[in-house]
Amino acid sequence: MTYLNAFVVGGLICVAGQILIDLTQLTPARILVTFVVSGVVLSALGLWQPVVDFAGAGALVPIVGFGHTLAQGMKEAIAKEGLTGIFTGGFTACAGGVAASLVFGFIAAVFAKPNSQN
Repeated sequence: MTYLNAFVVGGLICVAGQILIDLTQLTPARILVTFVVSGVVLSALGLWQPVVDFAGAGALVPIVGFGHTLAQGMKEAIAKEGLTGIFTGGFTACAGGVAASLVFGFIAAVFAKPNSQN
């Protein structure tokens, strides 16, 4: 059942993004920022954690989950370090995911065969 919950929630997040692309004039970058900020806001209000508990990776893997991870990292860092946690918490919480995306992106670039842009 956990896999089904993850699939449904992750799929609904993707459907929301596709609807925004199809029905609005928002650029993909603005939609991305909207999802990250909504993840931060929903996490700060305590509304996203129940979704994470229900859907697991279906709520953490999409970009809304990145905003949630940023907010949780800041919250934990503020509790430990005080005011400086505002500046360090998000980076610490997301460092592993960002590093992995850079490494895997580099590996993909090494093995990809680029097409000429002319």
